[in-house]
Amino acid sequence: MDIGARAKKILHAVVSEYLATGEAVGSQTVTRRYGLEVSAATVRTVMGDLEEAGLLKHAHTSGGRLPTERGLRYYVDMLLRVRSLTTGEKDEIRERLGTGGDVPDVMQRTSRLLRELSHLTVVVQAPRPDSDVVQHLEFVQLREGQLLAVIAAASGQIQNKLVPIDFQLTAGDLDRINNYLNELMSGLTLEQARARLIDEVKSDRAIHDQLVNRALKLASAAVPAVPAAPASDVLVDGQSNLLAGKADLERAKLLLRTLEEKDMVVRLLERTLSAPGICVFIGAEANLADLTDVSVVAAPYGPDDRPLGTIAVIGPARMNYSRVIPLVDFTAETIGEAIGKT
Repeated sequence: MDIGARAKKILHAVVSEYLATGEAVGSQTVTRRYGLEVSAATVRTVMGDLEEAGLLKHAHTSGGRLPTERGLRYYVDMLLRVRSLTTGEKDEIRERLGTGGDVPDVMQRTSRLLRELSHLTVVVQAPRPDSDVVQHLEFVQLREGQLLAVIAAASGQIQNKLVPIDFQLTAGDLDRINNYLNELMSGLTLEQARARLIDEVKSDRAIHDQLVNRALKLASAAVPAVPAAPASDVLVDGQSNLLAGKADLERAKLLLRTLEEKDMVVRLLERTLSAPGICVFIGAEANLADLTDVSVVAAPYGPDDRPLGTIAVIGPARMNYSRVIPLVDFTAETIGEAIGKT
């Protein structure tokens, strides 16, 4: 939508004022505070045009205007001036998140940091199994008739599984099996690894080499089927921020219940994984309990071609986008680097 340069300036002024105060914005406020060098009458005319375009709406209690969801969307997409984080802010995020550690610890530190810096509700999704890369696979002999499969992922996650066997294996056999499987599967996601195993079972080598055939059967038993991301792997923090200030208590309670159930949140985070870069969902776009006065700023973390999970902040539609967007974006970048150190 091309609304013209003057209308863009006035819309930017109205939305900026609304985000700062939460109040309806009148033409006098725009002319007095934003130096547009046009009369209040001209501003009123343009605001009327913006209302007809669906970008502004009349407040019930005054003659001022408020941005609609569509107006906020236009502002975020076309008019927002995102400020960079300061060097001090970046250093703090790196210091608190960039030291590595196991995945649960990184997730906890991330949620706490974002909650403190944004004063909003934070959602952190742990690395999804279907995105994690196999770094190492090893079978260890426990006792006769039983092996322990140890799968180490690039994110630092370790999976152990007991695998029964009905044949004898020497230490040399196990070394050959482990070397073969690591050459075959290392660097693949679990989903890719399962597909590779299926293909390899049909190969001539698997048919004619008994040890290779056994190795593939062991790996197939050890590598888990890839489930959908479970809700329990989503950490929610800072829920009390939904009740701060002039929050509508009933709406806040509805959103709290939605966050507790987590299903809608997981679906929203999954949408973010398939989108390039940071995502901003405004009002109904977020599809959270049919609430229209809520916005979500989310970003995937991990490699660009294989995101591991998502972090997000949830707050009122009139959040400070120019600060929250770079905060979430840089935090996601730092998490990806931190998990790579695990």
